[in-house]
Amino acid sequence: MAKATFHFPRGFLWGTATASHQVEGFNTNNNWWAWEQQPGRILQGHKSGAACNWWGGKWREDFDRAYESHQNAHRFSIEWSRVQPLPDQWDNASLDRYREMARWLVDHNMTPFVTLHHFSDPIWLVEKGGWETDEIVGYFEKYVKKVVDALQEYVSLWVTINEPNVYALYGYLFGLFPPGKNDLRLALKVMENQVQAHAAAYYAIHEMQKTARVGAAINIRPMQPARPDSLADCMIARMISNQVNDFFPMAFSTGVMRFPFRRKSLPLAKNTQDFLGINFYTIEDVSFNLNKSRNQFHTRFYPPGVETSETGFLANRPEGMFNVIKWAKKFGVPIIIAENGIEDSKDTLRPRYLIEHLHQMWRAVNFNFPVKGYFHWTLVDNFEWERGWTQRFGLWELDVETQQRRKRPSADLYAEICQENGLSSEMTARFAPELLEKIFPD
Repeated sequence: MAKATFHFPRGFLWGTATASHQVEGFNTNNNWWAWEQQPGRILQGHKSGAACNWWGGKWREDFDRAYESHQNAHRFSIEWSRVQPLPDQWDNASLDRYREMARWLVDHNMTPFVTLHHFSDPIWLVEKGGWETDEIVGYFEKYVKKVVDALQEYVSLWVTINEPNVYALYGYLFGLFPPGKNDLRLALKVMENQVQAHAAAYYAIHEMQKTARVGAAINIRPMQPARPDSLADCMIARMISNQVNDFFPMAFSTGVMRFPFRRKSLPLAKNTQDFLGINFYTIEDVSFNLNKSRNQFHTRFYPPGVETSETGFLANRPEGMFNVIKWAKKFGVPIIIAENGIEDSKDTLRPRYLIEHLHQMWRAVNFNFPVKGYFHWTLVDNFEWERGWTQRFGLWELDVETQQRRKRPSADLYAEICQENGLSSEMTARFAPELLEKIFPD
């Protein structure tokens, strides 16, 4: 075995990522809480309930865990329904709570990475038409200004919208997220409104804070043709990838929105990403399927023999990390891995997944691809949207009933990586010895 350490650049950000509705608990004034009350919406009828009880104060304990694990950054989100519970009402106590969280991180030499919209919307906004209406741009801009005004003393790294592609497709095409619609026209309308809202927020933030770095976090799911020699598979894989992966980064880069069979110019959106946030989990194979007209004539799956997570939700295909970063380089802005992780309640796959993906990220860095940080999903088990509590992504296990946390072995692995600012053969030997010959060959 060759003894070596793969180091990352000085100042590299190492953290974990969280989202308000998934960790705070009792967010009763948003669309996700209402969605959970409807039968059949969440797997096994689960509800977020107290979640990780961050709003009850547990955020301090979890931040302590992150700090003691040598993380130098943390990504968290603001709950719009807490900050603006009614159209004409602002909750300054909630803003003070988020300000306290940001200040805590700065006081502990950790960089706050703040997401302004992470899937959940206030009930009042939904009643006014939500992201389907053109008025959303003004509503969002007003909310963003309020939050930035409160937090700008401590925060300068902002995500406007988390996974706008997932929000639009899952909520308006596949029906898995609220409002549960299956309308391609509406999905495209929402996507257009998201681009406009992001652009408005981008300029509003920069007007208020000259040092701000503003971007979005896009869920990038590479699509490989199941049969590379099939023209139909290649064409459908390219088409779906363009819609899912390319639409938003291209709009924020060029000011052009590329819808299926048409384009629309929005010059205001051009060059409105100071960085590209990438949420990467896995790769899917795609095949053309004439019988899937409601699913745009394609089937997505993992090929036989690929290592998958315990529910089969994700596959461990680490080569995708390098390929995604290589793809992102074309946008000419710094890259932040804003989410990456795997569900694994027994913590048997996670060490291998983490090491292999970070090795691929290190490879990309050594090609001078501008990767500036990595945020693992997630710090502690949380409420995983329509999948409820059935998936465990945390470095710390959560007992939902007692709110007790238990450290998983991967938490120690990640702590060593953060402390070293690198990945070593010695770490690999202790946490995933089966990878030694592959990553550190003689």
